[in-house]
Amino acid sequence: MASKTEKSLQDLFVHSLKDIYYAEKAITKALPKIIEKAKHEELKSALGAHLEETRGHVQRLERVFAELDLKPAAVKCEAIEGILKEGDEVLEEFGDSPAGDAGIIFGCQAVEHYEINRYGTLIAWASELKLNSVAKILKQTLEEEYNADDKLSTLAESGENKEGIVRRAASSKAA
Repeated sequence: MASKTEKSLQDLFVHSLKDIYYAEKAITKALPKIIEKAKHEELKSALGAHLEETRGHVQRLERVFAELDLKPAAVKCEAIEGILKEGDEVLEEFGDSPAGDAGIIFGCQAVEHYEINRYGTLIAWASELKLNSVAKILKQTLEEEYNADDKLSTLAESGENKEGIVRRAASSKAA
């Protein structure tokens, strides 16, 4: 084990892969509960599709570990734990209200933004480390994370019947 002063970018990269691997597995476990709480079919469908993508993200990370001749491993990701905990709290407080789906989108976008940040950084480090095939694998996932975030934004703004989930939640409070 290298001392703290001997740690390299490669070490940080591997640690961060383990971190996002933990995060993707935690998201895979959390999404079914969120899907169950969602009221609007478009949102349920989008989250269901992203659950399948997230399972693919786990598999891609396993490919990355294999490319690096490492066994897939996870280190607890405190950041995703906090984001998911906050999402649970929002679901608990607002899940059965008219604002429930807006709360779900709020929580899911926090997850997406975290993942976008992490994958963007991992891609930059992979490029710096000349791990081009790894960077290419990670870019596939980053594109899916951006698409998921865009889909959530679209649902928040348009929603069923063109009213918009967010506007519907806000107007029900004012009524």
